[in-house]
Amino acid sequence: MRIPCPLLILPLLAATACGDTATEASSSQVLRFSAIPDENSTELQQKFDKVADYLSEQLGIEVQYVPSSSYGASVQAFKNGDIQLAWFGGLTGVQARAAVEGANAIAQGKVDPAYKSYFIAHKDSGIEPGEDFPMAIADKKFTFGSERSTSGRLMPEHFIRQATGKSPADFFGSPMQHSGGHDQTAMLVQAGTFDAGVLSYKAYDRLVKEGEIDPEVCRIVWTTPTYPDYNWTAHPAVNEMFGAGTMERLQKALIEMSAPELLDAVNRSEGLIAAQNSDFEPVVELATELGFLD
Repeated sequence: MRIPCPLLILPLLAATACGDTATEASSSQVLRFSAIPDENSTELQQKFDKVADYLSEQLGIEVQYVPSSSYGASVQAFKNGDIQLAWFGGLTGVQARAAVEGANAIAQGKVDPAYKSYFIAHKDSGIEPGEDFPMAIADKKFTFGSERSTSGRLMPEHFIRQATGKSPADFFGSPMQHSGGHDQTAMLVQAGTFDAGVLSYKAYDRLVKEGEIDPEVCRIVWTTPTYPDYNWTAHPAVNEMFGAGTMERLQKALIEMSAPELLDAVNRSEGLIAAQNSDFEPVVELATELGFLD
């Protein structure tokens, strides 16, 4: 009987071992996603863990939610490839896609193509509600939200400049103030710490519904024109990690997400629709003009 040469067997064993290792590595990959922290971090964790479970079931891969400490941190994590999917605001989505070639906006809320901000004011501020831009907020103590927020900074700054011909610093007579998030803005105005502020209309409506703020104390004084905002953006690594077509399957799973507790994570009870990068071109143009993409 002829005995196989050991020198011939070893390469075969090595190839088999490598093949097993590659298969195991592929099956052990985890799709990680995050979201801009515009609500309480503990509540976001609880809400998005349910989304992770849903996506895991729909895609047949492990999906994990990774909290983010700030708007900027979420963009940096996406840029570094530490996360492969994120629920971004309009500006953070634009920044993330500009930093990663091949990244795509794949889904958005049904309301996001025509989003808006509320300018709010404390009832004792002397600022009255109206249909026109509230010029009475000039020289008042005013706060924006996060520095990178579309609805709490970028678009409001644009509307202030458009209506007054001045920068926010000149109009308010002091350096720009940032609360850090939508909820914080509402709470600070309600407490009278600031006379007025601006935030996402969705965040304000949620806080009123939850009884966290009193609309008679923290009043809406102006509603901005509409603009495109929040979106789910996917990193091109999802196809590299899990195979061609994964980004499309991920988009389908997000659009078909219908359970109230899942839509509650992104505060989009109306549901989600498809998105593409070109939907956010107005944000790209404004972000470029104001130096947010430098």
